[in-house]
Amino acid sequence: MRILLTGSKGQVGSCLRDRLPDSWELIASDSQTLNITDAHNVLNMVKTFEPDVIINAAGYTKVDAAETDIDKAFAINATGTLNLAQAAQSIGARLIHISTEQVFDGHHHVILSENMAPNPLSVYGHSKLAGELLALNAHVDTVIVRTSWVYSEYGSNFVKTMLEKGLETPSLRVVDDQIGCPTYAGDLAEVIIRLTALTHSPRGLLHFAGSQQMSWAEFAQRIFAEAAKIDERYKHVKVEHIATADYQSAARRPEFGILDSRSLQNLLPQPVADTPLARIVEKLIR
Repeated sequence: MRILLTGSKGQVGSCLRDRLPDSWELIASDSQTLNITDAHNVLNMVKTFEPDVIINAAGYTKVDAAETDIDKAFAINATGTLNLAQAAQSIGARLIHISTEQVFDGHHHVILSENMAPNPLSVYGHSKLAGELLALNAHVDTVIVRTSWVYSEYGSNFVKTMLEKGLETPSLRVVDDQIGCPTYAGDLAEVIIRLTALTHSPRGLLHFAGSQQMSWAEFAQRIFAEAAKIDERYKHVKVEHIATADYQSAARRPEFGILDSRSLQNLLPQPVADTPLARIVEKLIR
C-alpha cells in the first residue's frame, strides 16, 4: 500500500505516522513540502509518487481566526481539498479526507447522522463543507470522515491548553452549553488506517467521534481530575461553568455536536474503542 499523507505534522497526521503499518510505503508531506492550494504542485506530487490512497489530514483549523482570514481558510479547506480530489481522480487513487462536526449548527439537539443536512455557523464550517462538496463532486472514490473535538499529545488542542492554564490560574471559566464528543487523534488515525485497509473501500460521508458526550466545562473537569492523580498542583484548579454568551469568541459553534459513528464502526472488522483520557494526560504531564 502506497500512501500520500498531507498535514503530516498535525495531530491526526502525527498519530497516523506513529501507527501506519511498516509494510506500507509512506510519503508524509506538510505545508512546507506540499502546498495543497497549488493545483500544479499537487498534481506533480501525485503523478510522481502514484499513491494508492491520499489521506488529507491538512486543514486550516483556527476557527476564530477564520472569521477574518476567510480567503486562506477557503484556499486550504476548500480549494486544497479539491486539488487533492482531482489529482487522486487523475491516477485512480482513493481519497480519504477529514472534516468536522462544525458543518452542522446543532440547534435541534439530535445526534448527527451522515444524511442530515449541514448548516455551518462559522467561516471555518463553511470552508470545510465546501471542501467536502468539491471533493465528492470531483472524485467518486472519496470518503469524508467527519470528527469532533480532536485532542492528542501533539500540536495545539484543548487538553494541552487546560493543562497549561491550570498551572497559571486557580480558576478557569469554561463554556458549559456546547455539547460534543472529545476524540483522541490516535483513535481517529486507527479508524482511517482500518478504512484504508478495507478491500472494498466505502465512499461518501462517514462520522467518527469519541463515545462520551460532555460539555467543554465537563471535559475540563475530567482533564484536571486525571492530572491531579499525577501532579498535586492540579487538585486545586476550579472550573467555572459559563454560558457561550458570556465567553467572547469570534466564531459561532454548534450547540450540540454529537456525531453518530455507527455506520463507520459497522464497516470495520472490530470497532475502535476510546483510548482513556488518563493515558494522554499522563503523556503530556510527564
